[in-house]
Amino acid sequence: MPVITAFKPQKNKKVINVFIDGKFGFSVDLENFVKLRIKVGQRFSTDELKKVVAKSEYQKVLIKLLDFTSLRPRSEKEVDVWMVKKSVKEKFKEELKNKLRSFNLLDDEKFAKWWIEQRIAFNHKSKREIYYELKVKGVEKEIIINILSDLKVNELQSARILLKKSGYKWRKYPKKVVKQKMSAFLARKGFTWATIKTATEEV
Repeated sequence: MPVITAFKPQKNKKVINVFIDGKFGFSVDLENFVKLRIKVGQRFSTDELKKVVAKSEYQKVLIKLLDFTSLRPRSEKEVDVWMVKKSVKEKFKEELKNKLRSFNLLDDEKFAKWWIEQRIAFNHKSKREIYYELKVKGVEKEIIINILSDLKVNELQSARILLKKSGYKWRKYPKKVVKQKMSAFLARKGFTWATIKTATEEV
């Protein structure tokens, strides 16, 4: 039966390396190390050891996932992509997502609202462009439409700001050409033709 022969804290002091029969066996976070009461001379059956290692792996992934989702709100698709990149085991995935939900860190509706507010406030995006960005993020169509409908979005104001910021690009062109270029610029940004017409005439 495998026996714990030594353990040593890693540099960050939050993870403990555990040695079994004189060789490195696994690492475990400090919380689980205490909970499991791991000590030198302790013996584990093969099945018990597998459970301990699985708990350790799960906790390490959870800590990294919490760091990822705490930086800014994330969509469920972003979390799924992160798990694939980090080669998270299939058996952990749903449990990890449920844990995030319990911490209020995984909610596509909440994420979409945050994303829309940020893109309008700092990037002056059109509704159409935001819609496609959220689709790429994996948010359901109904959620996007409902939130865009509820939020008051002044697209004309966003179009005005974008034109004023980019005005230096067109100064050398004749007035007629400038208007064409501004219109094409706003069209690529997803603004409606009514908004484009009003904004270009004003600016």
